[in-house]
Amino acid sequence: MEVIDILPANFGYVILTYLYSWIMLCYLAVKVGAARKKYNVKYPTMYSDKENVFNCIQRAHQNTLEVYPQWLVFQTIAALVYPTVASVLGVIWVTSRFSYAWGYYTGDPSKRMNGSYGYIGLFGVMILTISVALQLLGFI
Repeated sequence: MEVIDILPANFGYVILTYLYSWIMLCYLAVKVGAARKKYNVKYPTMYSDKENVFNCIQRAHQNTLEVYPQWLVFQTIAALVYPTVASVLGVIWVTSRFSYAWGYYTGDPSKRMNGSYGYIGLFGVMILTISVALQLLGFI
């Protein structure tokens, strides 16, 4: 039996969502690299003592990396049973990370909340993951 035979029919959407998330991570990383040049922040320095905008650009990327592993786990578990819904929720979360970053890039950290709609995607896949767990345990 092959993986193609085991995965749900619409799991291809999930794979495309993962690819979209990879594009988002690359975009955020490139922005940090460009900001390092612009604000003259050399490696391995993580934050600048002088350039708040650089720190905001760095934090947008770093915060996304901090939550990304958890999102991947929840996204994957949810998608094994609910591939289409999980993909929609995943696209919401990934898109929100762009909005989060663009708000942060202004240098005003409060504008990162432009991406707060991403909690719909994150909490959505968390709820679906709980549903999968309860199904496996025979509670629903």
